[in-house]
Amino acid sequence: MIKVKTFILGPLQTSCYLMYHNNSHLRRVRSPDKSRSGSPLETDAIIIDAGGDPADMIKCIHQQELKPIYLFNTHGHIDHILGNPQIKKAFPKIKLCIHPADAPMLKSAGHNLSTELGFSFASPEPDKLVQEDDVTSFGSFQLRILHLPGHTKGGIGILYQPPSGQTPILFSGDAIFAGGVGRTDFPGGSMSELITNIRKKILSLPEETIIYPGHGESTTVGDEKRTNPFL
Repeated sequence: MIKVKTFILGPLQTSCYLMYHNNSHLRRVRSPDKSRSGSPLETDAIIIDAGGDPADMIKCIHQQELKPIYLFNTHGHIDHILGNPQIKKAFPKIKLCIHPADAPMLKSAGHNLSTELGFSFASPEPDKLVQEDDVTSFGSFQLRILHLPGHTKGGIGILYQPPSGQTPILFSGDAIFAGGVGRTDFPGGSMSELITNIRKKILSLPEETIIYPGHGESTTVGDEKRTNPFL
């Protein structure tokens, strides 16, 4: 069973997500002397968009005995990358992943917009560059990358395609929100490109797919098809 926990981080109220295998019953019966590495189904976790101080999330990870293996930045704006240094320090083996088109933003205060908030920020370098249709293993499951340019050139979504009978999950970054879409007035933005990608790559998913956006409440593909005024 997959669990998603949301942490609202930073001055722009970014939704940071912690996704993990919820096998707490296995942890409860584990012998006291068993190594924390244990079964990957007990421990594997991913983090999406640490956009502020991640101290509470780090504490939760330790309490749940999780092992975060990937940190995904859905794009390179400051409100989605600000917590990268703390995450990398807390979990040195975690792999920081971003699309190559947005990778330069990690080090450029002008492009990641930290200068707009009155300071200069540089993130650690990415460990892995991800592109359209890349598949990443997550325990016994898989995540697929959707390239969703329009808000930024390298915006991505992370799609969890579960076993039959379970609900798909999409972490959409700032491409789509409940009742809205991402801004396109920043460098690299394009409203026509964004809408095209949303219609082609998101609205084509099963209607029950849960969308966890970069800001605000979760929604579903079906709800956005029926009610999103931009689509």
